[in-house]
Amino acid sequence: MTRNEKVLDPPTSAAAPAASKVSAELCGVMHLPSPNMQGGKPLMECLTARRSVRAYSARALQPQVLSNLLWAAFGVNRPESDGRTAPYWRHVLVVDIYVASADGVWLYEPQSHSLSPCQTRDLRAQTGRQDFVATAPLNLIYVAHGERMSDIPAEERRLYASVDATFIGQNVYLFCASEGLGTVFRGAVDCENLARALCLGPGQMVTFAQTVGYPQN
Repeated sequence: MTRNEKVLDPPTSAAAPAASKVSAELCGVMHLPSPNMQGGKPLMECLTARRSVRAYSARALQPQVLSNLLWAAFGVNRPESDGRTAPYWRHVLVVDIYVASADGVWLYEPQSHSLSPCQTRDLRAQTGRQDFVATAPLNLIYVAHGERMSDIPAEERRLYASVDATFIGQNVYLFCASEGLGTVFRGAVDCENLARALCLGPGQMVTFAQTVGYPQN
């Protein structure tokens, strides 16, 4: 581990720091706890409980929950082939997940199961047009690399990338249904403005966003 890397250990007590409070400074890569791939509710129960939530408490996700969430979304489940928990277009990885919280924005790195710093600013309010996105503890932003889809016309790339993003979004829905979390997949996003705020490169595009948190009682 280098000096610029941090390890997020699983919480050992109820007083352990929440995921959004682990580091106030984006000073380096943060390694998430190993995902817990056991347990959870049966699939049919998750499908029964699946719903969209648009009111969230301020309670932040603990590091282990965040780790499990991101792995379920698009983590590596077959290391020998870089296989993922969600299917993707022509076996070309075109979608990145950015994690926006009160402490800034991070890029999820599935191979190392870590978070790389992207922005120190709180950009949650820019991840959608609904009021609740600004105060919900977590917003996932699905960013596509259109430049990696060179064998299809440019006007079709958003469509194919959006399919990949929605596969990931459904994984998030099922995980949240299993864990008592709320979520909503959102298309009401000023994609161009958010892309500028994230300093995305040429060819990259915001497709959708998805809010995650504990439902407000």
